[in-house]
Amino acid sequence: MRVATWNVNSVKQRLPRLLPWLDERAPDVVCLQETKLTDDAFDALLTAPLAERGYEVAAFGESRWNGVALLSRVGLVDVVTGVAGAPGFPHPEARAVAATCGGVRVFSVYVPNGREPDSDHYRYKLAWLDSLRQVVAEQGDDVLVCGDVNVAPADADVFDPAAFVGHTHVTAPERAAVDALGLRDVVRERWPDERVFTYWDYRAGMFHQDLGMRIDLVLASDPVASRVAAAWVDRKARKGTGPSDHAPVVVDLDTAPDGDVGPVVPPPSAPRPQRTAKLPQS
Repeated sequence: MRVATWNVNSVKQRLPRLLPWLDERAPDVVCLQETKLTDDAFDALLTAPLAERGYEVAAFGESRWNGVALLSRVGLVDVVTGVAGAPGFPHPEARAVAATCGGVRVFSVYVPNGREPDSDHYRYKLAWLDSLRQVVAEQGDDVLVCGDVNVAPADADVFDPAAFVGHTHVTAPERAAVDALGLRDVVRERWPDERVFTYWDYRAGMFHQDLGMRIDLVLASDPVASRVAAAWVDRKARKGTGPSDHAPVVVDLDTAPDGDVGPVVPPPSAPRPQRTAKLPQS
């Protein structure tokens, strides 16, 4: 089973790239974030082309911000939108959808950004992650949490740790909140020493210089993590005209149709970490 997660930064804008990408990579389960469409609008835009490709759909969206979805060709059972007990800002936002796909409980999540340490939004982020932790703990043995978690788990997951000091995404409480989910970071486990990013700001040539962050994660329970045959970032999907600022993360369970292709496809450009990045919360 191939599982992918992708912050598309507006599914309407990304549709000319999303559908060909589905045809090329043929994922069985896809977790989308930042869809930025109401459920009715998502259905009107995507139900027919996704059905042609064999996907069932569970979407949870808003008209301008946030929004998540699950696409599955291996079943979509017991769909739940939102995270029980999670706070809003001030109202609950469309940040999570879960379903059982191919025997695995899959969550597509878009974690709040946090904006600035010790701000109200930062506290909201930590409380939201704690509610997610409680929900995940109530699931069975086979669990995947996939999505844009807006946390770089370690200094190796940002192009220059010094550039991020005093900002969100890298603070100890945020990293601890992700660790507290009790799941395994399958990309980093498979590639412990590699330079792997999933997000690059649009400006200043950040992508071409590989000045990025790894904030899009696939987190797995032990039984699911033990099935990983390949785990990689599809950097190709970040290239070309009209891309999202995030690249998809792809994880193959049990078998790897393309082989164990490496951490990043294709290989990243030569890094130039002396440049100053525009941070995603700015």
